[in-house]
Amino acid sequence: MVATISFSVASPQGSRKLSVSYERAGAGEPLLLLHGIGHHWQAWEPVMGVLAAERDVIAVDLPGFGISPPLAGGISYDLPTIGAVLGSFCTALGIEQPHVAGNSLGGLLALELGRGKIARSVTALSPAGFWNETERRYAFSTLKAMRSAARALPLPMIEGLSRTAAGRTALTGTIYARPGRRSPDAVVAETLALREATGFQQTLAAGGGVRFTDDVPDVPVTIAWGTRDRLLLRRQGVRAKGVIPGARLVRLPGCGHVPMNDDPALVARVLLDGSSR
Repeated sequence: MVATISFSVASPQGSRKLSVSYERAGAGEPLLLLHGIGHHWQAWEPVMGVLAAERDVIAVDLPGFGISPPLAGGISYDLPTIGAVLGSFCTALGIEQPHVAGNSLGGLLALELGRGKIARSVTALSPAGFWNETERRYAFSTLKAMRSAARALPLPMIEGLSRTAAGRTALTGTIYARPGRRSPDAVVAETLALREATGFQQTLAAGGGVRFTDDVPDVPVTIAWGTRDRLLLRRQGVRAKGVIPGARLVRLPGCGHVPMNDDPALVARVLLDGSSR
């Protein structure tokens, strides 16, 4: 069952209260899952069952995404601030130093939590922040085009497209290597999540100058990249390994930018291995 928790965070205008929605399942050491920009916690559904057999899994709707409301006025969507918000979220749940895994934006946030010693271990799937300027512009332009398309299509057309493999490819082929495997209901839900994400513009604006350039020396780090990632090209994984020399770099054959649906068994194994280090 999806739950919501409220807690206070600091802002330039003083303390502000915000709420975050999340799905929690399983038992064991805590594993926090962070989705990418424009997505929602359901991105992790293909691997949740396997993970929950061995971990206390908490999949979050980031502020301004899914059903989590946007950040209150005066709170920025920049990397240190969102990292602090997630730290406060963990404190509110009574979770001390969880394992953290994330995809894309979520991978960057997971690394930020590792850098801040909030995470016990980090597993980052195609994390943002290791691009050069050309690659960043390409990724941002692609994301904006996906958002514009999602906002332009009427709901009956989205539902109609979702019923065929070709339609699901048109809607989600940029982020999945095997979009035909995604269920029609999931494709409709994630297209609407992208369309309705109140934190999309602020997150993209805050990410324009972001580069992850620090080592994370005292936290086990796994970086995994799909060989068919069309949004953040896999050569960025080599850069990430250069920045974090102690990281384990894993190849995800045949997977796209959001690999959890392309190969759930492989991704679940990588996440379990990463959170065992």
